[in-house]
Amino acid sequence: MYRVLLVDDEEDVREGLVVEVDWEALDLRIVGLAENGREALEMAERIEPDIVITDISMPFMDGLELARRLRERNPLVKVVILTGYDEFDYARQAVSLSVDEYLLKPFSAGHLTELLTRLRAQMEAEIAEREDVQQLREHYRTSLPLLQADLIATLLHRQKSSAYILSRASQCGLELGGKRYGVSILTLHPTEDPELKLFAALNIAAEVWADHKAGYAFMHQETVVLLYVEPLNGIEGKAENPQQHALENVVRSIRHYLRVPVTIGSSRLVDTLPDVKHAYEDALLALDYRLVPGTDSLIYIGDVERQAAGKLRFDELKQQTLTRCLKAGTQAELEQGLQFIFREITVEHGRSDIQLYLIEVLTTVWKAAQASGEEMEDIFGAGFQLYTDLFRLPGLSEAQHKVSEVCLLVQQRISSGRQHVYKDIVEQALTFTKKHYADPDLSIQKVCAHLHISSGYFCSIFKKEVQLTFLQYLMQIRMDEARELLRSTELKSFQIAEKVGFAEPNYFSFCFKKHTGVSPKEYRKQAITTPEGSLQ
Repeated sequence: MYRVLLVDDEEDVREGLVVEVDWEALDLRIVGLAENGREALEMAERIEPDIVITDISMPFMDGLELARRLRERNPLVKVVILTGYDEFDYARQAVSLSVDEYLLKPFSAGHLTELLTRLRAQMEAEIAEREDVQQLREHYRTSLPLLQADLIATLLHRQKSSAYILSRASQCGLELGGKRYGVSILTLHPTEDPELKLFAALNIAAEVWADHKAGYAFMHQETVVLLYVEPLNGIEGKAENPQQHALENVVRSIRHYLRVPVTIGSSRLVDTLPDVKHAYEDALLALDYRLVPGTDSLIYIGDVERQAAGKLRFDELKQQTLTRCLKAGTQAELEQGLQFIFREITVEHGRSDIQLYLIEVLTTVWKAAQASGEEMEDIFGAGFQLYTDLFRLPGLSEAQHKVSEVCLLVQQRISSGRQHVYKDIVEQALTFTKKHYADPDLSIQKVCAHLHISSGYFCSIFKKEVQLTFLQYLMQIRMDEARELLRSTELKSFQIAEKVGFAEPNYFSFCFKKHTGVSPKEYRKQAITTPEGSLQ
């Protein structure tokens, strides 16, 4: 259902609109009633209406000014102006500015129903246009090369789970399910028209790669990246190396057609999609050897650098998992994350490899603590020797237990610190508001500018801590001070209005009566005859 806010300074008009129109049949729901534009604007911040139906002539803020301010905050809101005959030309001019529809008074429920039906159909048409499947498909089809290149860039530079990568690959037309993966990087030697020649090299490489069913070719950072995907049904122990054969044909074809020297750096094959990032790094390392005299056009990292199988890597995926658990996870999630991190460590790994791995784990913990504003010295005491203490432990299980203890303490400290930060921000906001409530221009935006935080974040934590929205709290502060001034001073109502942050005395009187049930004048009379402290 679409949400509707009704605004009119005449109570019988508001009540008539509520009862005379079958809102449910129109798929509409009234979520607020306001007596003037100022009140409606404050209410709209809380209830976020889809449609605002407002009188044009109201005290404190007229309908057109309300429409203008609503549009500044939410360009999608629909505004309907109710206007008298003598204001008709004025209202009609406003349609091109900030109003969607206008209705001339007096009007019947049928006229309003007809207008709302038309407006709702317009809103649904706008939504349907955004959701037009055929249009989306065409746009998606033309965007596929960009989407594919973006995914490959993610694959080369970030570590995401295999499930995430395969899901995105399926959406953008790439088949990345394979037994193993390799990355090769192709560069051309300096030549005329380098960009044009590199684009031509990409086309040649992509054609050869496709002929060999080897995977995919992409332009990336002024190089051609060849992603090798070994088929799941590949024949074990096959004498011919299909990746090498395809790479040799790429070099041969580019030399033949473009007549320029080419060099390709190629990685070892890796077993999972998240490890493609490491394969890309290896291919870059291989490419660095092109400066060595006598080096071939095809440089395999396995030929120029020896690496023990099963090397421990505290990679980006593990860093992300640990950091997320420390900053925002539960104790159970942290324990599960550590199991994932420790899973590949075995006694077969060398002591120095394990120590280096655990140092990287603890360094990530340290960074997470510092990023959250926590100092390790405050958590573990001055002069602590985290790394040294770890190396003094007799075995792997004891070292893992120590790391787990450190992680849990840091997680608890970060969680406690975050709650303190929330409370500190809200406390600063309360102090600032109490000091500046007499400023008629005081707003959420002013408070957030003072605190240097976003309004969305502020509103969320403020309501969570105070159990009121900021505007409700500000009004409460102003009304409390107004009651005190009415009880303890002889100041006139307009003077009190100014002292508590109202630029318009009449709007102060309106808000005071709505808040307390009586006018300022009536409240003062009651205060004279009522014992102190019994008036609220």
